[in-house]
Amino acid sequence: MSISYKDAGVDIAKGNSFVDNIKPIVKSTFDKNVMGGIGSFSGAYRLPTGYKNPILFGATDGVGTKLKLAIEAKKFDTIGIDLVAMCVNDLICSFANPMFFLDYYATARLDVDEATDVVRGIAEGCKQSECSLIGGETAEMPGMYSNDDFDLAGFATGIAEEEEAKSKGAKEGDILLALPSSGIHSNGYSLVRKLFFDKLEMTLDDEIEGKKLKDILLEPTRIYVKTYKKLKDKINAIAHITGGGITENLPRILPSNLSAVVNRSDIRTLPVFDFMSKYVELEEMYLTFNMGVGMVISADKKNVDFILTNSDAYVIGELVSGEPKVIFK
Repeated sequence: MSISYKDAGVDIAKGNSFVDNIKPIVKSTFDKNVMGGIGSFSGAYRLPTGYKNPILFGATDGVGTKLKLAIEAKKFDTIGIDLVAMCVNDLICSFANPMFFLDYYATARLDVDEATDVVRGIAEGCKQSECSLIGGETAEMPGMYSNDDFDLAGFATGIAEEEEAKSKGAKEGDILLALPSSGIHSNGYSLVRKLFFDKLEMTLDDEIEGKKLKDILLEPTRIYVKTYKKLKDKINAIAHITGGGITENLPRILPSNLSAVVNRSDIRTLPVFDFMSKYVELEEMYLTFNMGVGMVISADKKNVDFILTNSDAYVIGELVSGEPKVIFK
């Protein structure tokens, strides 16, 4: 009796076909600092010039159970944007400019077309964040995953000037400004799925205010890199509002002697959050979701007008003396 790797569920030829598919997609993200191409044992990237004392930052994340919805909806072209967004949006909170990105794609059975769509989304996310996709790994693991399941992880590296990073920090009297989210982004989807599909027994084709639920729930996470680059000289600190919402994430940028006072009435919530608030307690909503706020900026009063003029930010509160926590009013 003879048995092959393909008999065990791993198709090497299909994997090679996938690599051929994505080569031009990946190359479209390259900048002048990328060395070599796809297919090496590792990606190579020159350190950008112009830094006196450069320091590197790394960030890694996935997209959680939002991926399950993408699989159920058979929509794979935007989930890669989410993957990049969750990493690069963290980097800019450290005042680091994203340089390059790597991905990890693990599946029970490689579907070349679906996987190509995923990488196309990753490439689009890299273009939006002005970083290069320099490598990745695709693992076909029958027995580890079931049926059409797959998982994604992303890894981003950024660079910052050490003196600049050290000089930044929230200060008493700073004004807090919100940068709007594009939707739920990529956190809280276990609760989303429990509410919409288990409790309310809705389908992906049901509508909220004239928009299909699958389009609302799979709206890709907004990438804030270009906005950050325009505003960074006017910003003291910036928080990425992910799992834990404003309640848990805003204190991460607060020194031990400051509280964040946030006016709930000023927050421009999105229709999907208003809908969910009929079934989920308000405090739970703010502890789980971004509520329409993707990033919170802390800035000197004198810089607020510049930020308002050069972005879609709006004021939601201020920093006052106190314990490092959020006080909702």
